[in-house]
Amino acid sequence: MPVRSSLLLLWLSLSVGLSGPAAAQLLQAKPAFTRADSLRGALTPLRTCYDVTYYHLDVRLDVGRKAISGSNLFGFTATQDFSRLQFDLFANLKVEKVEFQGKSVPFTREANAVFVTFPAPIRRGSRAAFTVFYSGQPTEAKHAPWDGGLVFTQDSKGQPWVASACQGVGASIWWPTKDHQSDEPDSMLISVTVPKGLKDVSNGRLRRTTTLKGGATRFDWFVSNPINNYDVALNVGDYTHFADEYAGEKGRLTLDYWVLPENLTKAKTQFAANVKPMLKSLESWFGPYPFYEDGYKLVEAPHLGMEHQSAVAYGNKYQNGYLGKDRSATGWGLKWDFIIIHESGHEWFGNNITSKDIADMWIHESFTTYSEALFVESQFGKPAAQQYIRGQRRNIQNDAPIIGPYEVNREGSSDMYDKGSNVLNLIRTAYVPDDARWRELLRGLSRTFYHQTVTTPQVVGYLSQQTGYNLTLIFDQYLRYSSLPTLEIRFEEGKPLGRWIANVPEFNLPIRLRTKGGEYRTLPLTTSFQPLNLPGLTRENLEVDTENYYIGVLVE
Repeated sequence: MPVRSSLLLLWLSLSVGLSGPAAAQLLQAKPAFTRADSLRGALTPLRTCYDVTYYHLDVRLDVGRKAISGSNLFGFTATQDFSRLQFDLFANLKVEKVEFQGKSVPFTREANAVFVTFPAPIRRGSRAAFTVFYSGQPTEAKHAPWDGGLVFTQDSKGQPWVASACQGVGASIWWPTKDHQSDEPDSMLISVTVPKGLKDVSNGRLRRTTTLKGGATRFDWFVSNPINNYDVALNVGDYTHFADEYAGEKGRLTLDYWVLPENLTKAKTQFAANVKPMLKSLESWFGPYPFYEDGYKLVEAPHLGMEHQSAVAYGNKYQNGYLGKDRSATGWGLKWDFIIIHESGHEWFGNNITSKDIADMWIHESFTTYSEALFVESQFGKPAAQQYIRGQRRNIQNDAPIIGPYEVNREGSSDMYDKGSNVLNLIRTAYVPDDARWRELLRGLSRTFYHQTVTTPQVVGYLSQQTGYNLTLIFDQYLRYSSLPTLEIRFEEGKPLGRWIANVPEFNLPIRLRTKGGEYRTLPLTTSFQPLNLPGLTRENLEVDTENYYIGVLVE
């Protein structure tokens, strides 16, 4: 998901001086959560009793009424014996009926949850399906992609232009689904019927286009890979299409572009300059693009952008930077199109690897924001990438923990973007300085969790295993607390001593120090004072690596 442009307003400087948990930790009022939050975010037995294997979403869009109607078939495997389950659909949308084996079955509603009761127990291991028929006016997004719903607008020629954007709030804001990131269908058919003269572009590959009685057109898109709910997209407009292909690590990858006709020339230039270099870079760092079977698409959208799997929404107005600005203020961010690089990076992190709970959304955003720096590194060299990463710090607020509360569908601080990127760079600097080994570690991450939903312990466990160090305490400090760890250095009888001040009691992290103008040395450090064995070190010539370490420093 693109970061908010308001983050451009904050500059957080790192310098040698007073800093630390006491200064940085902000008192936060604990939010009050409701039963509706738990119904949305928790994995209760009514959700875990069935594993969704297939969806067929079949909807008709009424642009004039800003309404939607249709059905969704849930194909599933029972994980236990049950006779009742939960699916999700926002309360402003009407459930017309639920059908099972050709007959209507009873259901009840509470908040945005729907509970279905079956006529007889469904046995563990059995495969079955039910279909939900629904209609209504879905929530209209006013500030997409940061608020959820459908965007209803017009293009410059007055033609209708409609798009979905629902990360965070959830896909059930516009279609019935088991709205939890832990359960992805193995495949999906998306059928969208639109008024005459318009086109729909959704995820996967276009199977067929059918002209219906009255002139409406139905577009059938098939997704052959697992897909998370918020990635399922409709994009409806007066689109024109052009195509290309890329010779990637797994062979021929189709590239399809759907844009408004008036932007065709600009799109051809901008996409040619960014897409193939992006694919070459990110395949090199993360391994093959994860969805060759479904292809890669960019779809012009009436909002800034979103990582819709195999149909990335694009609204950066065919310019470099973030709407023409450099979020890093280094100059490097103006040499490429932020939305193309960032949202495509989510194909690896967010789409290929998806967090089970939105509280762990740092897995999506930290790695993807870091992918921007890796792209800079592949195009302009490592010094440029390091400068770009340092520039990202201007957007960090240290306002709240990056990991949000679990089981209530609540994400953590927006620091998951830039602070998360800086933490990954810190891990690389401190533990995997060999570039080839770091590349293989990242590629292995994509292989290990290919097309899976994951948790923070799984990802941190993998990184710990690959580096040979227990990184749990480091990630706990940066992800679960808002304050930075602070390096405290004091001189006793002229001898330097150092320790970490941190919220995590046993926090440890090797630090890079040098005497001014010398070579950096990496010294182990814990929360207890210990000698800094660096000959000739004084207060006056001390230099701490705050370029690669995002930390506070206190020198006494």
